[in-house]
Amino acid sequence: MKEHLNLFLKGVAMGTANIIPGVSGGTIALITGIFERLINAIKSFNLKAAKLLLKGRFSEFAKHTDLVFLIVLFAGVGFAILSLARIFEFLFKNYPVYIWSYFFGLILASVYFVGKTVSRWSTAAVISFIAGAGFAISLTFMNPATENSSFIYLIICGVAAVCSMILPGISGSFILILMGNYQLVFIDAINNLRFDILLPVVIGAAFGLLGFSYFLSWIFKKFRDQTIALLTGFILGSLGIIWPWKKTIYMLDAAGEILIKKGEPVVERYLISLPPSLDTSFFTAVAFIIAGIASIWIIEKYAAAKQ
Repeated sequence: MKEHLNLFLKGVAMGTANIIPGVSGGTIALITGIFERLINAIKSFNLKAAKLLLKGRFSEFAKHTDLVFLIVLFAGVGFAILSLARIFEFLFKNYPVYIWSYFFGLILASVYFVGKTVSRWSTAAVISFIAGAGFAISLTFMNPATENSSFIYLIICGVAAVCSMILPGISGSFILILMGNYQLVFIDAINNLRFDILLPVVIGAAFGLLGFSYFLSWIFKKFRDQTIALLTGFILGSLGIIWPWKKTIYMLDAAGEILIKKGEPVVERYLISLPPSLDTSFFTAVAFIIAGIASIWIIEKYAAAKQ
């Protein structure tokens, strides 16, 4: 029971991370020590699993797919997404710098704790690290597309988002921002239970998750150090997206006015800026950064103690 509760809480942490643009649920899975198990469990839904299910050998099916692990974990993910979407909508509107600061601390600490799991920093690992960081940084300079609610495009959004959600350092939420559908999927559809939007996204996510898990599992076994180095680079590169102090650039319409949808200005991208002043707000933000670092340190120490 204690193990299941611990796993559920890791799922909650992953779900929470996936809501935040710039933060990856895969990062949480990696630093909490369940990333490889998660990938292997997902890819076990293969022909053998189908045969066991059709023959009614449910206990063998559950063991083959690590089903209990997946159910408990994704129950935590679902709970976080459904229950925290409104909370984070409120926090981002009222306390954006503090929320970004906390997650900046989380990701900053993750760079060290994930990077130290590389057994040997060879030339290939260093190149992988630089490539990962460069790719993640390049995402911050991309302009987002406009909102698109077509069925096929929503399926593509589901595929792209779920692949990036399980890939440490690449945020599924941020990918949805670049594809123009973050507000539509993570705010409007979830808060208002719009199944016409959620269904195609879930369909795309299911197919994307299964296919991508095979690739990740294979590359993790063949090139472990290079893969972790690449993921560490992704995480480092994503720090620019999460930097607490940002200048918001809003999307403009044909007349050059700020585009408004559903009563809210549409965000095009964020530009990194310096803190406006060294006031109480600044030092509070620094405290949240330290809290984020401490959270990862505690998780790491707890995981080490269990091992």
